[in-house]
Amino acid sequence: MDITGLHTEVWGTLDAWRERLPHALLLAGQRGIGKFELARRFTESLLCEQPTPTHDACGQCPACGWLAQGNHPDFRLLQPEIFASEAADAGNISGVAADTASNTSNGVRKKSPGQQITIDQVRALDDFLRIGTHRHGRRIVLIHPAEAMNRATANALLKSLEEPASGTLFILVSDESERLLPTIRSRCQVLSVPLPATDRALAWLRQSGVQDGERWLALAGGSPLLAARLESREERVLLDALLAEITHASAFDPLAAAATLDKVVKADKRPLPLKRLIDWMQKWLLDLALVGLAQTPRYFVAQAATLERLARTTDAFRLLAFQRKALQYRMQCEQPVNNRLFLEAFFLNYAATFTPS
Repeated sequence: MDITGLHTEVWGTLDAWRERLPHALLLAGQRGIGKFELARRFTESLLCEQPTPTHDACGQCPACGWLAQGNHPDFRLLQPEIFASEAADAGNISGVAADTASNTSNGVRKKSPGQQITIDQVRALDDFLRIGTHRHGRRIVLIHPAEAMNRATANALLKSLEEPASGTLFILVSDESERLLPTIRSRCQVLSVPLPATDRALAWLRQSGVQDGERWLALAGGSPLLAARLESREERVLLDALLAEITHASAFDPLAAAATLDKVVKADKRPLPLKRLIDWMQKWLLDLALVGLAQTPRYFVAQAATLERLARTTDAFRLLAFQRKALQYRMQCEQPVNNRLFLEAFFLNYAATFTPS
């Protein structure tokens, strides 16, 4: 089962719009469900010069070849520099993003890759949008993740969205579409990509060779692509390190946890490790609240016994208060912060949620 089989209804909607496309599409939904893969597949099919009867890309024409090599003249991918290496590993049209280089060159350490789509990347579209298309077909700009644009960058994009060049399609992909400027959202045809049905997601995971799919799908909140990545050690390093600290049988030491996780965050080369750490903690807090109300945990099913033990040492009021603080921490961690001090403050407040045994 490929990505279109995982999202049959969404793909059907995209296919129905094929001949009367808006100038801008926004694919919105939870992280790890395959929105970017859908957008990429749709882009391939639109730029293909010899599509199949089912409107799939042929994979043989010159356009498909250029996309596979990352140099189609009528396509641009805008994404943060930090995502570029991940995109290159994904294949197909990945790697067309902005220039990224390794962190060292001739022994000189370079600046770390950025976590935002920059205004310069958007301004670089001006020449691309002004000239005619090379193959007399569509011109496509894929922006992922769209929430990685700050206000200045989003405003720079607005003019192109308000006065779209003929034959141009913008495809924005967002995990957090509520963070986009209302003026950006209002100029896009929004297509919500829902979580696939559990049975379909589990079937996809089995066909992808994932063992114990139920456990990983629960941890991923129902997102099958994230579940598949969690089975691999690379994606799970951060989560495993966090669980080792917060499920420790002895008393929780917030400063020691901060020191340990600070090293893991610094060593993590994947995008936004500190933000992902806080995301996992928010899921942990939700499960603590559910267990405290005699409900089944949603994410950390395998840690149910530990959650029950911890839930007996806190109450709903303290958990709710810290969950509110966690929302503030999540916003703060996207700004330049001292990771060690940030984590110490976070875990000291987390420890204060419980009554010492």
